[in-house]
Amino acid sequence: MNKLNLPHHLAIIMDGNGRWAQARHKPRTFGHIKGTRVAKKIITECSRLGIKHLTLYAFSTENWLRPQVEVSFLMKLLQRYLKKETQNLIKENIRLNFIGNETQIPPEVLKSLHSSMEATSHCTGLNLVFALSYGSRQEIITAVKKIGQKIKSGDLTLDQIDNELMDSCLYTHGTPDPDLIIRTSGELRLSNFLLWQAAYSEFYFSEILWPDFSYSHLCDALNSFTHRKRRFGKAEEELNELPLN
Repeated sequence: MNKLNLPHHLAIIMDGNGRWAQARHKPRTFGHIKGTRVAKKIITECSRLGIKHLTLYAFSTENWLRPQVEVSFLMKLLQRYLKKETQNLIKENIRLNFIGNETQIPPEVLKSLHSSMEATSHCTGLNLVFALSYGSRQEIITAVKKIGQKIKSGDLTLDQIDNELMDSCLYTHGTPDPDLIIRTSGELRLSNFLLWQAAYSEFYFSEILWPDFSYSHLCDALNSFTHRKRRFGKAEEELNELPLN
């Protein structure tokens, strides 16, 4: 693997936990437990590879529509992960962040999340971002409302609206756009994930269900990325003028 050309920001849609469990005649919760263990391994490997930003699509705004029993289990699983793994994140020099709608997350889970974020805030290695209660359309609507309020108050004019302003109003402000987005389970869609930020992202779709996703599969995706030419809308002869990331 050419580590010099690794993505600066990797995002992963971790899909397939439920189907993996059902194929084994197990409850969906069994797949979520296995998927959490896989996520832990992938986080560690990305950190050791030197990737700077990793965003994991852990729970979407649409996931709140799932059966309450499953939703409650996922929230408890997240809280257990945070309590158990925060010290490991510190040991690996990994900083934890979060994007999404806080108002829907149970208070006790939100408290654990903020506690882990504060505990890892000094870490200077991998920036790990959990997308929780996250929906990109909702994120964009929230950003538009922020801009609208500034125009209404007279602090902003229409001519001042540009990409940079929009970026500053998104949940992801301060984090670069993803260079590579991986989706597991064979589905070929973004599912309301980083719609604005993915304008020039590369995509890698894997047939592997998330609980079976391994370091080897991660390397396959990263190797694919390192061999791609990213034009960003420019012509072939202009590529040499572009930075690697």
